[in-house]
Amino acid sequence: MTGTQESTVGDAIDRSLDAYARLTELGESVEDEWSYVNDLTTAWRDRLDAVAAARATESLPPAVVVAIDLAIDQIARIDDPHRAIDWLSTFPQVVLVALGEAS
Repeated sequence: MTGTQESTVGDAIDRSLDAYARLTELGESVEDEWSYVNDLTTAWRDRLDAVAAARATESLPPAVVVAIDLAIDQIARIDDPHRAIDWLSTFPQVVLVALGEAS
């Protein structure tokens, strides 16, 4: 976790998107859900990218960094593809709430 280091919105979103890519890959392993997974992923990546574009250099309080890193840690523990699909819309919303953004 990076909670003790200075972090920006851009840094946090970069870490979140890296973790999200792993979650997406796991969800894609469910063949019948491939299109749904990719549509959902594209929409949430676009939303997170928009926040990063608007606020990339903004510093984050340590508590926000810790919250996002804990969420990243939690999704890294998911090993069931169906559960990964469930989290494809939940995880970005957690990140956005931590950043003070409306989802």
